[in-house]
Amino acid sequence: MAKRSSGGDALTELVLKVFRLNGRFLEVADGITEGSGLTAARWQVLGAVLREPLSVAAAARSMGLTRQSVQRLADVLVDEGLCTYLDNPAHRRAKLLAPTERGWAAIRRFHPIQVAWADQVSAAVGERALRAANETLDAVLAVLAAPAGQVSARTRSTPRPRSRKAAPEPTRRRRTPA
Repeated sequence: MAKRSSGGDALTELVLKVFRLNGRFLEVADGITEGSGLTAARWQVLGAVLREPLSVAAAARSMGLTRQSVQRLADVLVDEGLCTYLDNPAHRRAKLLAPTERGWAAIRRFHPIQVAWADQVSAAVGERALRAANETLDAVLAVLAAPAGQVSARTRSTPRPRSRKAAPEPTRRRRTPA
């Protein structure tokens, strides 16, 4: 097994902490949105279109999610009257997702709770530390957004599989006691 550099260890530690942090953020978000008609996932999609209507694909890119998962949630938000689809002057088939007044009302219901939570956490952690964390995450995101080939999850020494068909597992003979 290849040994990681100390920088690689630091990145791996960051990734694992971000995974854990994401889980905690989702847990907190579900608590904040309780009673608003939103879940953390629905809030995330609705939040992506609060500043301006976006296509589902653009909303997905802004959140780092798949278009299909955002489409599913967008359809739920539209079905529940929290969002609507608008015509997109730039693309006939890709409608724009926008909040409705009912969506804005749901956001207003829990906004004071979210503000108090954000202020409490930032006071405990410190604004300087949070800004430094944001800069670090922005740098990692920029590297990961680099064109394919510059940075890859695979190393050059790892051969790419030639087909999707899995190779059969090697069989081993068991020795039977004599």
